[in-house]
Amino acid sequence: MRFLLDECLSIRLAPLLRDAGHDCVHVHERELLGAPDEAVMAAAVAESRVLVSMDTDFGESLATSNASLPSVVLFRRAGRKAEDQAAVLLLNLADIADDLDAGAIAVIMNSQIRLRRLPLRPQPPA
Repeated sequence: MRFLLDECLSIRLAPLLRDAGHDCVHVHERELLGAPDEAVMAAAVAESRVLVSMDTDFGESLATSNASLPSVVLFRRAGRKAEDQAAVLLLNLADIADDLDAGAIAVIMNSQIRLRRLPLRPQPPA
């Protein structure tokens, strides 16, 4: 899977995910440190990447815009070390990969994963 890591996550997370066989870059590598959320999301869409963050503003932006991409993984759990985040993401990735490929928000919490397909407010049939 292709990931773009937000600046609130350690740059040490990227090589851990790459070592597991994923194409992963940190916003630092894309010179997006300090960039507005919209620019980070646009980069994720342009590069067909799943945005990984701890910042709930991305979910709010997707809800407001009613966009169907990018998929977002939000860490909302106690473990904040890069090794812990890599382990929990890799452990659960098989269960959420199809949803992320289709467009979804996955919120990883201490004891569960909450998953919502995008867009968050689907348009009614014509």
